[in-house]
Amino acid sequence: MRRCFESIIFLLTTLMLFVGCNKKVEETQPKTDEYQKVRLVMTANGTDAGIETLTARYFAKLVSDASDGNVHIEFYPNDELTGGNTNEAVRSLSEGAVDLGAYVSGTMSMLDPRLEVATIPWSFADYKEARQIIDTTGGKYYEKILVQYGLIYLGSTHNAMRQLTNNRNPIRTPDDIQGLRIRVLGGEVYRKFFSELDADPIPLGWSELNIAIRQGVIEGQDNGFFLMRSGKLNEVQKYMTVWNYLYENYLFVANRKAFEQLEPKTQQLLREKMREACDWSRNYLELEEMKIRRQFEEEGMEIIDLKRSELDAFKELVRPLREQLKHKYGEEVCNAFRIDVDKN
Repeated sequence: MRRCFESIIFLLTTLMLFVGCNKKVEETQPKTDEYQKVRLVMTANGTDAGIETLTARYFAKLVSDASDGNVHIEFYPNDELTGGNTNEAVRSLSEGAVDLGAYVSGTMSMLDPRLEVATIPWSFADYKEARQIIDTTGGKYYEKILVQYGLIYLGSTHNAMRQLTNNRNPIRTPDDIQGLRIRVLGGEVYRKFFSELDADPIPLGWSELNIAIRQGVIEGQDNGFFLMRSGKLNEVQKYMTVWNYLYENYLFVANRKAFEQLEPKTQQLLREKMREACDWSRNYLELEEMKIRRQFEEEGMEIIDLKRSELDAFKELVRPLREQLKHKYGEEVCNAFRIDVDKN
């Protein structure tokens, strides 16, 4: 009996030690569902209210939530890391001083002019078409170009479909725009576009625009609804022509070396959450523009939606400019963005 009792005690002790050892091994093994702990730095040009800033902050939250805080994105708007110098910020991003960034395609074109191809007038009829093309062949082309400059393309969101406002007269025909003193960005496309329509394009900084309109130096301008509201242009402009003549978008990118040093699981997380963030911000901007339009109309702005025949008259006048720009960017990129290709 004593031997039997001793045998039982021995077996129980052995079993407890075995279970204890196994538990210790399990506790020391890393959890396979955890993400690596990493801090990534992200930069953008936009203000706190800019759509790229809203998108970047939402993206950072999605990534943090999905990784239980292990993947932390530290975001700096207003080009804070380069003292407000946007061109230097893009160079820093390309060279690896910064991990992630969000910049409008026109700014990114300092690396390669082809990144600005979507600014060919009337490349896209509306936001729906822009989304469909950029999320397929257009996005693949962005990826192909950007990787040559040390960048990984992660996604794109709207900046705006640009509309025309002025306080001189309603604009429905090319004759209505002749001689209009209109503020333009400094880029070649904007200046040449309005010159082809016999308007009077005047390059002017954004911060000076509202005052210039109040003083009568400028009669009109072109921008998206979102930016017009932030600049309070609805207070100084009487008429708007909705014609979607030019589309601008933000490109979200990662430095290639920094991205490739991440674990594959983390890379996939960044790609997935960026797509989610861009879809969210596109939907947000499109809905917000509808609200802003109603606000402008309620405040007394006359908003004109051009009929197809009216729009065709403007398109015919800028056809030479479109052909010039298509030649500049090249057949491959124009095909990728389906410019003058049947989209049906």
